[in-house]
Amino acid sequence: MAFDHDTRLATMILENALEYAIFTMDLDGVITTWSRGAEQILGYTREEAVGMSFGALFVAPDREAGNHIAELAKANHDGKAEDTRWHQRKNGERFWANGMTMRVEGPETPVLLKILRDETPAKLADDQRVLLLNELNHRIKNTLATVQSIAEQTLRASDTDPVARRSLTERLIALSDAHNVLVEENWAGADLMSIVRQAMAPHDQPALPRIHINGPPVRLSPQQAVAMALALHELATNAIKYGALARDSGRVDVDWNLSHDRQGARHMTFLWRESGGPPVSQPDHQGFGTRLIARSFGQESDGQARIAFAPEGVQCVITLPLSISGEIPPLWL
Repeated sequence: MAFDHDTRLATMILENALEYAIFTMDLDGVITTWSRGAEQILGYTREEAVGMSFGALFVAPDREAGNHIAELAKANHDGKAEDTRWHQRKNGERFWANGMTMRVEGPETPVLLKILRDETPAKLADDQRVLLLNELNHRIKNTLATVQSIAEQTLRASDTDPVARRSLTERLIALSDAHNVLVEENWAGADLMSIVRQAMAPHDQPALPRIHINGPPVRLSPQQAVAMALALHELATNAIKYGALARDSGRVDVDWNLSHDRQGARHMTFLWRESGGPPVSQPDHQGFGTRLIARSFGQESDGQARIAFAPEGVQCVITLPLSISGEIPPLWL
C-alpha cells in the first residue's frame, strides 16, 4: 500500500511540474517516458516523443558536434551530466535551457532521467546586460582617454610645473586601472587583493620585495574599489618620493581584516604601514593626496580614512562597511 501511495504521489508531482520538462531515456538516449511539462516546453506530445532520440532536442550545430552523445557518455560514466545550452522545440524555435541528465539504477536496467527548464527570458536579459555593460565600458574608457589627452595637451601648452603635470596623468591612469578591474568583474564589485596587487605592481621589485600584502578575501562595491585604487596610488607615490620606498631598506606592509559590530554588520579595517624609510615629520599643511584619500572614503563610500605621520613611517587606516553576505550585487542596467 505504501508503495502504491508513493507511486501516485510521484506521478502527481511529475504531471503537475509544468515548468520543467521531465522525461526518461534508455542508455542510448531513446525517450521512454514524457511529462506534461515536456509537452508544454518542447512541443512534442507523449505519443510523438516516446521512441524518439533525445538528440532531436539539440540544435543542429550541437548535434553535428556530437554534444548529445557526449552528454549520454558523461551521464553513464559519472552518474550525471549538466546541460546548459540552446535547445530546439518541435516547431524549430530555439530556447535556452538549464538541465541535468542523471543515471538512475532501475529494478531491472538503468535508465537516464532528464530534467530541463526553459530559462530563455533570463538568458536574453543577461545577454542584454552584457551588451549594455560592454557599451558602458567602451564609453568610459574613451572618456578617460579623452580627459587624459585634454589634460596633457592643456598642461603642455601652459607653464604648469612638469611634476604637477605628471601627477595628474598618473592619477588618471590609476583611475583607469581601477576601471579595468571593475570591467573584469562586470561592475559587480572587485576583489580587494586584485586591486592592491595591481596598484602595487609597478612599485615592487621581485628580486627585492619591499611591499608585503596580507588579508582575507574581500569584495568591495564599485565605489569602494575606485576609492581604494586612488588611495593606494597616493600612498605609493608618497612612499616613493619621501617614504619607505625611497630607500632600499624601506618596507611597506599592507594588511586588512574583517570584523562584525553588535548589529552583525561586517566591516573591513585596512592598514598601510611604512618602516625603514627616512624619518617622518608632521607636514605643515594638508596636501592634495591626503585630502583626496579623506574625501574618497567619505559620504559616497560610507567609510573613513585616517593618516598618521609617525616618525618611523606613514600609517593609513581605512575602515569600510561591507554587505552582510560579502557579495556585491551585479549592476543591473
